[in-house]
Amino acid sequence: MIKSTDIDILDLNFLEEPHVIANYLIPSDEGLVLIETGPETTFENLKNAISKTGNSWKDVKHVLLTHIHFDHAGAAWKFAENGAKIYVHPIGLPHLNSPEKLWNSAKRIYKEDMETLWGEMKPIAKELLIPVEDGDEIKIGNLKFKTLYTPGHAIHHNAYHLDDIIFTGDVAGVKINNGPVVPPCPPPDIHLENWKNSIEKIKKENPKALYLAHYGKVEEVENHLNNLEEILQDWADWIKPYYDQEIHPKEITPKFIAYTQNQLREKGVSEADIEKYEKGNPSFMSVTGLLRYWKLKDQGRI
Repeated sequence: MIKSTDIDILDLNFLEEPHVIANYLIPSDEGLVLIETGPETTFENLKNAISKTGNSWKDVKHVLLTHIHFDHAGAAWKFAENGAKIYVHPIGLPHLNSPEKLWNSAKRIYKEDMETLWGEMKPIAKELLIPVEDGDEIKIGNLKFKTLYTPGHAIHHNAYHLDDIIFTGDVAGVKINNGPVVPPCPPPDIHLENWKNSIEKIKKENPKALYLAHYGKVEEVENHLNNLEEILQDWADWIKPYYDQEIHPKEITPKFIAYTQNQLREKGVSEADIEKYEKGNPSFMSVTGLLRYWKLKDQGRI
């Protein structure tokens, strides 16, 4: 049985902010296992964090990615170049082997900030990419992970169940320090019904703790997931009238920021942590993601 003391939380200090993006390092009989890699821009921070555990990044032999968004998978190619196996959902796998389409799509969103935020992304050889989907077991030495397909945030999203804990990527939301959980809702895959089904799937696994990419360990699992489902619906319902009125996202975003940041303030979140929430979960992305959800739903495509 894995112990919490066996899991190192690696803070990537994304955009020079602590407690925004976490990776997780676990020892095994077949080398180190890394959950997520963060973007290439924080790779040096990741190397240093691994060194502080008394290990070398070159001893990472297995990388489990929850999904292929840059803040989770952007540096996976670095570990692949060192021979590590990269585990990912089959839908996301081709984009790691040939990342041009993924990169160009994101470039349209982030524009001149693309390289500053995410750095570089190089192809990963097919022989190092291991497809894993719902129910698949990943046996790595003395460790056995169960793959949980958990779409809603992304169509290529997995969570990984190890003993009595689950590494949840983004499907269990963003929670900074002692603040409330909120849903990251970037385009193009936001699907409320799938996300709620994924939340129920995690509940049924009955984990004692969740490990979030943004950020850290959560032990009050049921309360956390119930709150996530509630705020996910709240944000979607808030966006819906703006979709109906065909308001431009640039007009909606400042109002959405005011609405969601007031929610955080009402729950006692400090201004410093509100800034961390914004860096870990940019508001403009949730606006465009939720508008797209309502559009696809209106068209009968979801």
